Amino acid sequence: MEKRKLKEQIIQACLERQEQVIQTSKQAILDLQESANEDDQTRDLYDSYRTQLLSKRDLLAAQYEKALQDKQTLEKLATIKSRPYVDAGSVVITDKQKMFVSIGLGKFSCCGDTYYAISPKVPLFNIIQGLKKGDTYQFNGQDFKILDVF
Repeated sequence: MEKRKLKEQIIQACLERQEQVIQTSKQAILDLQESANEDDQTRDLYDSYRTQLLSKRDLLAAQYEKALQDKQTLEKLATIKSRPYVDAGSVVITDKQKMFVSIGLGKFSCCGDTYYAISPKVPLFNIIQGLKKGDTYQFNGQDFKILDVF
């Protein structure tokens, strides 16, 4: 498959997965808000419980905002042209695994292969940043060879 087309499909797979994260977070926020608002007559008796629910809701709201920002990051990466070296937005194929440098989504499947979406903030990225096809690196005691970067 053409590299540009493959990268588009990888980004689309990540966007779909990120949309699931967003929807799950949104539903959890709504569920907590609903629980906090139930039975207004007994609110005074369970005020600490309601406060705890609202605190959890606020925490989930922060996670929801982060998920939205991550989705925007993925959308921006779709416009970046491929580079011959590892950078944000790169698809990195090694002799042992396939990675997409984007956001920390972890393991996902695309086009029948397993990929790992890693963030540029993780230690692995610091090791592979700027490397090109044919370069080697060591991570966690294992040697890796970069077979392709696009």
